[in-house]
Amino acid sequence: MAAADDLAFHEFKEATNLLAETPDAATTSQSDELTSREHVAVVVGSSIGYGAEEVEEGDKTLLLQEEKPEPRFWTFDYYQSFFDVDTSQVLDRIKGSLLPHPGHNFVRHHLRNRPDLYGPFWICATLAFVLAVTGNLTLVLAQRRDPSIHYSPQFHRVTAAGITIYCYAWLVPLALWGFLRWRQGMRERMGLYSFLETVCVYGYSLFVFIPTVVLWLIPVQWLQWLFGALALALSAAGLVFTLWPIVREDTKLVAAALLSIVVLLHTLLALGCKLYFFQPLPLLDHGVPASQATPLSSSVLLSTPARSMTTF
Repeated sequence: MAAADDLAFHEFKEATNLLAETPDAATTSQSDELTSREHVAVVVGSSIGYGAEEVEEGDKTLLLQEEKPEPRFWTFDYYQSFFDVDTSQVLDRIKGSLLPHPGHNFVRHHLRNRPDLYGPFWICATLAFVLAVTGNLTLVLAQRRDPSIHYSPQFHRVTAAGITIYCYAWLVPLALWGFLRWRQGMRERMGLYSFLETVCVYGYSLFVFIPTVVLWLIPVQWLQWLFGALALALSAAGLVFTLWPIVREDTKLVAAALLSIVVLLHTLLALGCKLYFFQPLPLLDHGVPASQATPLSSSVLLSTPARSMTTF
């Protein structure tokens, strides 16, 4: 207790002497210095702790992002990545399908392990719509050339074109992918495209038929068949050049049979579209359509016995 009193008296004496020399000077005691030091220590410690908490929270956020589960196939996020393409990529893939040549693999040079469903979906939709519209336009143009032809809108062609194109663009790649996967299990050296890559190849291969269908509006049969043959050759060549690096590791018989079936199915699709949507109108010698001539002949046959009975 005496020591504390002596310390306080000593401090008071020093402060008195300092005030006597410099009246404007401020005084601080040792206890104030100790208090300030403790305050600085608390502030620094709290700031260091706050920074450590921020770093720890950042690490937790990164771990949560890394451990984020993959979206399920029935969710929208799963399919969103397949539509994540820009215009330049779609145009590059369309260009690759229009200009096939040997040694140029469509999957390796254009898809680059990033298949999309945006291009195949809209190509199939556009082709189905154009087929239905141009098929109706052929009847309109035929009616202008021959007034005896009666035109009625055929909306069922839109449904028929959509079902045909989409089934071909999905079911045929599915069957092809399943067969190649089966053959891969039998021959170890065979590679394999994914199912989405196969669908993407088939979808972009159908683009060449869109301008061809528009050109089929020209009412010249041999010119229509010429345009169809050119489009079929380009589209089928793109499929063959893309599939050849995969099937060449198989036996020659299987490779030749598989590529022949691919070309045959593509040919059947082109022929079906040409004959169903752009079929030539069967006219009689005097220019009356066969659909109008049939009921006329039946009415004449029915009226003949009636006249014979009245005369008798």
